[in-house]
Order: sequence, then C-alpha cells, then structure tokens
Amino acid sequence: MTDGFPAPVAVANPSLAATVTRVAELAGKMGRDPNKVFDLRRLSEASGVPMDVVRSLLDGRPAGEPCLQTRFLQRLDLLRRTRLKPNGRRYTQQEIADGAGMSRQQAGALINGDRRPTMEHCDAIQRFFGVHAGFLTAHDADALTDALLRTEQQLLQDYAGRTREPVPAAPASPAGDPLARLLQDHGVRGIAWRAAQLPSDKHRDKVAEWLDMLLESVKPTDS
Repeated sequence: MTDGFPAPVAVANPSLAATVTRVAELAGKMGRDPNKVFDLRRLSEASGVPMDVVRSLLDGRPAGEPCLQTRFLQRLDLLRRTRLKPNGRRYTQQEIADGAGMSRQQAGALINGDRRPTMEHCDAIQRFFGVHAGFLTAHDADALTDALLRTEQQLLQDYAGRTREPVPAAPASPAGDPLARLLQDHGVRGIAWRAAQLPSDKHRDKVAEWLDMLLESVKPTDS
C-alpha cells in the first residue's frame, strides 16, 4: 500500500453533545419531529459517517473509526452510492478519475484501498462530488457535529423567517482582537473550508502567510 498523509490520533469531541442538545431544543421549540431532524440516513449521507456509528454517537456512546484509511474508504463508498449521475447510475472509476484530474489507475487504487490518499487526492475527489472540505477525512464525531451544525443553521433560518426575528448572533468578541473577530465571523472550519476552495497552493500559501502575520500581531508580549 502506498503511504499518503499520516492518520491523526483520534480525540474526543466535546462539542457534539452540546450541539445535539441545542438542535433538539430548537427543533422542539419549532414543533419539528425529532425523528426527522435526527434522521439517521440523512445525517449519515450529510456527514459520511455510517448509520450505526451515527446512532451510537447520538446516544452518547463512544464510537467511530480511528483509521483514516478505513474512514476514507467508507466515505468514498457512501459518495458513490448516494451522489449519483442524473440518470441514477453510479459514477465509474474512469469518470471519477477524469473529474478529479487523476489517472484511472490512481482512482482504482484509491477506491480499492490499494493506495493511501493524499490531501490532494481528497480535495480533488471532494470537489468532483461537490461535498465540503474534510468530508473524506474528518473524524466521525467531528463530521457528525458539522452535519448537525448545518442542521442547526437551517433551523435558525427557518425560525427567523417564521418569527421575523434576526438569526441569533454569536457572542461579541473582545474589542480590538482581530483574531477573535475573525473566528467569530467565520469559525475555524469556515476558514479552512474557504481556503480549500482556492484554486492553487500559491493562493492557500497566501492565506497561511496572512494568518501567521495575524497570529504574530495578537501574540501577548512578555512583561
């Protein structure tokens, strides 16, 4: 098997339970059926996480696939089963290869698990299937949290439209802290997602350079 980028160590996601609670409370306030809001199939397709793992995580039980290679194969298989061509058929290996800008041999090796994916492979396949950055690689708890955050945002928009009230804003960031304002406005995942959409490594390097300068500017000075 050809090595790609190393799999990170799995860590617990403390925000998942809080997100589940917020979504459940908001759905209850709006009179939404919780079985539809927390539909396992919908959340599985939105996150890439297998349905049985979604169920366990929602129940508060430890679950998830720690191996990046296995997660990648699970998510890619789910994409091929659920993101179909207009005629209802699956995309072929050749079509995926052409759309992702790689050879058929490369695509076949990735699909069959004979080669570990690189970040470039993942980015190209994610763009081809039209899913967000990190879909193929995020830890299961993180991926489910992201899917629920999108559900929460949609519920908030629906609630605002129903009550004609503005969508609740995030707490105000400390005055004069540009990094805090940036994180408030976009969030870590939002910044990463936007950077992933840039057309080249040169553009992404500019983002990293700008963030380094921003971090340096807000670094506390030694007294």
